[in-house]
Amino acid sequence: MAVTCRGGLPVVERTPGCAADMSLYRNTVWFLKGMREYTKGGYEAAAKHFTAEDLQVDVTGRSYMITGANSGIGKAAALAIAKKGGTIHLVCRNKERAEEAQKEIISSSGNPSILVHLLDMSNPKEIWEFAERFKTENRLHVLVNNAGCMVNNRELTEDGIEKNFATNVLGTYILTSALLPALEKEDDARVVTVSSGGMLVQKLNILDLQFEKGTFDGTMAYAQNKRQQVILTEQWSKAYPKVHFSVMHPGWADTPAVRSSMPDFYEKMKNRLRTEEQGADTVVWLALSPAAKKQASGLFFQDRTSVSTHLPLASTHSSAGDEEKLLQTLQEMSQKFAIASGKL
Repeated sequence: MAVTCRGGLPVVERTPGCAADMSLYRNTVWFLKGMREYTKGGYEAAAKHFTAEDLQVDVTGRSYMITGANSGIGKAAALAIAKKGGTIHLVCRNKERAEEAQKEIISSSGNPSILVHLLDMSNPKEIWEFAERFKTENRLHVLVNNAGCMVNNRELTEDGIEKNFATNVLGTYILTSALLPALEKEDDARVVTVSSGGMLVQKLNILDLQFEKGTFDGTMAYAQNKRQQVILTEQWSKAYPKVHFSVMHPGWADTPAVRSSMPDFYEKMKNRLRTEEQGADTVVWLALSPAAKKQASGLFFQDRTSVSTHLPLASTHSSAGDEEKLLQTLQEMSQKFAIASGKL
């Protein structure tokens, strides 16, 4: 048996094959780490060392885009930033839920500058078109890549792309790449990507990015996607020095997705789960705080602190060649859809 993650949370499952021993080691070490650090208690322990002045800021006049912002971590981050005066662009799939979130954030923050944009992050052509249109109509200082999914059965989008990969990786890559020219025009531009500590159990598998081989495992696909997001952040930080990049783990939080998709786990862990606000805290810190900007670009954060992207002795480091191949593959895929959308 092995303990792995679903939506950043632990699930016990069987690990077949010759890699079972290493998988068991990774998952066990990760789970023990999670019980100590990813819970509400872990947040409360870390928060004792937070500097309150870090978030005593006024960001009126600055523009923030948050994907997947109608609930959970995204919505909590949007509200916190709205309270500091920022203009918030909520990027969501569902019109009704997005508009309801918009009303709630305006009411709670007293900030009327909350805008809704409808976008399916699994549709690459639509992302290109949205980003090109957005750049002509708006300024952007900070992009928060929060939207994500975990589909447990292998499903393809209308473009023939595995859905988890399309949303979590290709969609994030295209939106970020398309908006970088706008970000580079601004002072103190930032990109924050919400990943998962579950990526610690995965090594980049460049040979099967869309899980076409063997038995499909949505949990492992999700964790692999989150590993890919970490690598993208590291590579972007090298290529675009004008923009500050970061990636983070929100911990195990009590969100609507957890309650609906993992009711058994929720019942067992509900007294230990973080609140949505606790899960979003590091997103807000990375998006707003001058202290965060002083950190090196490209790091992985947990509770306002940069942490390792690998477990000890877990053999999850990838080669420079494999990381370059990931970027090359994503660039080739994204350009194909940019051409298809008429933007190139």
